[in-house]
Amino acid sequence: METTLLVLTLVFGFYMTWNIGANDVANAMGTSVGSKALTLKKAVILAAILEFAGAFLVGSDVSETIQSGILDLSAFAFNPNILAIGMISALLGTGIWLQLASYFGWPVSTTHSIIGALFGFGLVIAGPATIHWAKIYYIVMSWILSPLIGATISYLVFIVIQRKILFSATPLRATRRLAPIFIFFSFFVFGLGLFAGGLKRLHLNFTFTQALGLSIFLGILTALFSGLFFKNKIKSSTEDEVDKQQIDYQLLRGLNKSIKHLRRAKTIAIGELQVDVNSMLKKLSLAAHNAKKQMSLQVTSHQHNQVEKTFGYLQILSACFVAFAHGANDVANAIGPMAAILAIIKHKTVAAAAQTPLWLLALGGAGIVVGLMTWGWRVIETIGKKITDLTPTRGFAAEISAAATILLASKLGLPISTTHTLIGAVLGVGLARGIGALNLGVLKDIAAAWIITIPAGAVFTIATYFILKPIFI
Repeated sequence: METTLLVLTLVFGFYMTWNIGANDVANAMGTSVGSKALTLKKAVILAAILEFAGAFLVGSDVSETIQSGILDLSAFAFNPNILAIGMISALLGTGIWLQLASYFGWPVSTTHSIIGALFGFGLVIAGPATIHWAKIYYIVMSWILSPLIGATISYLVFIVIQRKILFSATPLRATRRLAPIFIFFSFFVFGLGLFAGGLKRLHLNFTFTQALGLSIFLGILTALFSGLFFKNKIKSSTEDEVDKQQIDYQLLRGLNKSIKHLRRAKTIAIGELQVDVNSMLKKLSLAAHNAKKQMSLQVTSHQHNQVEKTFGYLQILSACFVAFAHGANDVANAIGPMAAILAIIKHKTVAAAAQTPLWLLALGGAGIVVGLMTWGWRVIETIGKKITDLTPTRGFAAEISAAATILLASKLGLPISTTHTLIGAVLGVGLARGIGALNLGVLKDIAAAWIITIPAGAVFTIATYFILKPIFI
């Protein structure tokens, strides 16, 4: 029986990681492929390397939460095989739901699915006392806060890009000046997520002060190198030329501000002065209308194209960070239950939190890559093309914001949803361009899929458990 349990664990675990690749990793790479900053082939290669690195270096905290943070494992000490079958059922039940979601192109949450599966199993089989309700509360709060934080950061980042670069009269010069600052911010966040709390697998321990210093040093070093790189990469004879399209942007913004102030003045002006203000308001409104009409007839400028091309490099960098952050957080969704089952098979007892063997990480990495290669294109299309129109500048803002949120949660041991965080970040970018930039129909479908994810994971898991229980217990 032990051999059969081991085989089922490996098969269902691989199936689960395959679905993580088909759905969750596609989320991480969808914005880059959607904006054409990366080809699917390059996305797969980068994801394979960085997902493994994130899981290997930072993923242990979340793996422990999935193993023992949801359920009180001591409740199963009288018969460890019940817990083993429950964990196997969670892997299969979650995998089935994720495959259905991937088929329809829904970017659902692997984290929600596996936690819903474990929650449903524990509640039905062992009762409410088995659930760590305080931990569930913190996890649910993180699910609510993570997309809001991701959306807020991405909104602010993209507003800065818009006002300081895209709406600049000399966008290439602005890009060359500000790109190293974005690089500093990116590597600082990455370094803090990597070093804070230490690297357990490498037996390196850092205090927060040391981690902060290392992160600042890493950010400054990469910013200096990137400054030299972008100085040569985007140097152009047109760099110092005033961009007509950008001047029109500035003109329209100035007119809109003037109209706003005149409307306020109109409410307090009296007599002949009110007539004069009203006349000026009509003229400015007509000028703003004509400026907007002229802008809509223009094609994207040469400088603007070069800016987007330059941000393609930054988006590749941010995609790498998202993949690393995803590996640190979401790979544990499959590896955590597998490690718990293997510990039960080996020790014949329930362990509080089992050490994750390296070969199990390799198996998880392989499953993720295969899933991304075979079915990932469905969710990539939804994330990259259907929610809002993405360009490298927009994709960079979304990805770096999502990576920062996910890495922070990983260091806190919170299994947040990469899917929710990234889509929240994409929404933030869309909102920075106005509500009309969002595809509300697609968002409604995604929201509906999110709502049923937890009960779907629980139902599939419980059904699988009652099928397997008579065979093994």
